[in-house]
Amino acid sequence: MSLKIRLARGGAKKRPFYSIVVADARSPRDGRFIEKLGTYNPMLERDHADRVTLKEERIRHWLGVGAQPTDRVAKFLGNAGLVEKRVFRETPFKSTPKAKAQERAKAAEDAAAAARG
Repeated sequence: MSLKIRLARGGAKKRPFYSIVVADARSPRDGRFIEKLGTYNPMLERDHADRVTLKEERIRHWLGVGAQPTDRVAKFLGNAGLVEKRVFRETPFKSTPKAKAQERAKAAEDAAAAARG
């Protein structure tokens, strides 16, 4: 059984509130979970104390058992000092044009430069 520490959405429409839970990776996002480990309220300011609450002892237990945090939860755990902070890229590779498109853009730039003189 593959365990994930992830967010389960709650709250009203346009007013999200998330529970940080440990669940089987195959279960639905808001479905069955094993244990609630904390909360995340994105409606609060970034520096507010209640924005992210964590049960550190239980999180350490589940990490020791082999549960893998999702990217967002890993960011919270890194900020709390429970795991090493992950390095995230600012721009993914998908956002850059492919090789042929880059060649065409360079050729168009060269042609425009030659036309200017």
